[in-house]
Amino acid sequence: MSNIKILFIAFLTLSLNGRGLSNTAEEMVAAAHDLLNSLSAEQKAKMTFEVSDTSREIWHYLPVANFSRFGIPLNELNAEQDELVYQLLQKSLSAEGYGKARQIMNLESILKEMENNSARRDPQQYHIAIYGTPSTEEAWSWSLSGHHISLHFTMIDGKIADTPTFLGSNPAEVRQGPQKGLRVLREEEDLGIALVGSLSPDQQKKAIFLTESPYEIFTAAESEVSPLEDLGIDSRDLNESQMAMLKQLIEVYIALMPEDLASARMQMVEKGGWDNINFAWAGTTDRSSGHYYRIQGPGFLVEFDNTQNDANHIHSVWRDFDGDFGRDLIKEHYKASH
Repeated sequence: MSNIKILFIAFLTLSLNGRGLSNTAEEMVAAAHDLLNSLSAEQKAKMTFEVSDTSREIWHYLPVANFSRFGIPLNELNAEQDELVYQLLQKSLSAEGYGKARQIMNLESILKEMENNSARRDPQQYHIAIYGTPSTEEAWSWSLSGHHISLHFTMIDGKIADTPTFLGSNPAEVRQGPQKGLRVLREEEDLGIALVGSLSPDQQKKAIFLTESPYEIFTAAESEVSPLEDLGIDSRDLNESQMAMLKQLIEVYIALMPEDLASARMQMVEKGGWDNINFAWAGTTDRSSGHYYRIQGPGFLVEFDNTQNDANHIHSVWRDFDGDFGRDLIKEHYKASH
């Protein structure tokens, strides 16, 4: 049975059981309280904000030295508190997503060595911020942000919004040292290359909109995004095998989340319709030079770019046009309460 079918069955099971998103929601709330209860007054003052604070929607993926973060960094917490942060992260992501996040954080140590002990590189320079009081009944959110990681979770009435979701990797492939060959975002890259490589010459003429890849993802770190220009090949113009590859690629991004959140993402994609998705490519169709792709449906956008550092530096993101930072949940809550 394909992973796509497993995710869809999981969604049906959760709905029939009436659990909705409660499993992850309850575990996330408990883990957040464990962390908050471990803090000193000074630490709590740095980590916590009002849920209405505008900094909640200010984010980036640059190193902290280039873009200041809100909240408290791991290096201002003790080892036990760091572990509580990791436990909250673990409850908020799938095992695969958690593994990728930790590997990305550890790449900072590799960069530090590559850059002659640069102070800019520090696996402890990831900031955690909590907005509001963690609860399955009230609105609150939390984020983890640092170089190449920007994760945002917003909970309202026990429902969870999990975007924007940004993961990057520098280097995209570790080419020296004990971890030589490590590619944290291997699937995101290889499946995209496999899909564009499976296209016929006529299909590639539709899919490839630039012969050179952009230096950066188009949406960058914007707080709110709208659908990008309708470029690329329509999913309805793919054959059965190519469509299966597109679904598999989308699933890689969906699978970063726990089963219930992944199922909700899958439901959103299904609701928009598999025939209403575009796949667009720029740059070379292999790893030899810069390459970029995006997948866009009625409600979501995926961007992937590997151009910087001679095509050894990945940026990838999942955005929800209506749901980033829980905007759709906020509207739903406001409508229900008035």
